[in-house]
Amino acid sequence: MQPLFLPRLAAGDLTTDLDLTSAELVSLLELAAAVKGEPGQYRSALRGRIVSLLFEKPSLRTRVTFEVAAKQLGGDSILTIGPVGGREPVQDVARNLERWTDLIVARTFSQKTVDDLARYAQAPVVNALSDMYHPCQALADMQTLREHWGGWQGHKLTYVGDGNNVAHSLMLDSARLGIHYSCVTPAGYEPNEQIAEKARAYAAETGAKIEITSDAAEGLKGAEAVYTDVWASMGQEHEAAERARTFAAYQVNAELMRLAAPGALFMHCLPAHREEEVTDEVIESATSVVFDQAENRLHAQKALLLMLLDGPAR
Repeated sequence: MQPLFLPRLAAGDLTTDLDLTSAELVSLLELAAAVKGEPGQYRSALRGRIVSLLFEKPSLRTRVTFEVAAKQLGGDSILTIGPVGGREPVQDVARNLERWTDLIVARTFSQKTVDDLARYAQAPVVNALSDMYHPCQALADMQTLREHWGGWQGHKLTYVGDGNNVAHSLMLDSARLGIHYSCVTPAGYEPNEQIAEKARAYAAETGAKIEITSDAAEGLKGAEAVYTDVWASMGQEHEAAERARTFAAYQVNAELMRLAAPGALFMHCLPAHREEEVTDEVIESATSVVFDQAENRLHAQKALLLMLLDGPAR
């Protein structure tokens, strides 16, 4: 049986995926599976703990899963919607919230906002999405892949679309877990090169391969899971028309899925713009696991809360 609490994460925060060491990443995913399998064991684990949710962007999955996670672990949450650092400086927001609540979850436009919250708050800070990373989503995705594959090492995941925050987090976690990762994207929309270099360094240790290409046939060859995301993220709405033209050839449809391995899973972080980046046929197919991913946001985030907090309030 899993211990009720694992040691606190060494970094004390999850501002980027790399705040988790490779060993901690595996431990967290093992705990997520244990929490999912025996939820009753943890129902009072965070009794009296309060989680702050700071959301600059709209949310369904992130908001609901963190709220439910806190409550099902015996704690609670409070929600604040609107710009962080607008009415008062980020450092003041951070140092107020640390006096009242035990952990801060921030869904922001800028990675700098997350970094500043972590810099000034003594309470743990979790990046629930920024312009550079989406670590909570990637944790749920890795949990979902293990459930369907039985493991990670040597399997291949192909991401098709914009080299965005989701692409970054998937690449970093894939590299550390030994998953071959291919990012298929039009020229000019590749992932951040510094993040790609970090992923390649981890991949050299695990035997994973990291590939960035504009050739869909090349990138999808042998892919056991195909992942996509919206073409224009929140804050990029003014680019939507141009991006729609650029990414049209990269729509995940039945024809594109045939370039992957037979029976390849289809993945999406949601919300999906059906008939844009993915067709209704694909998202509703028998190999679509998008709602498994959504469910696992809850379990992975429970594990994250358990590893950032040290039990019930005293």
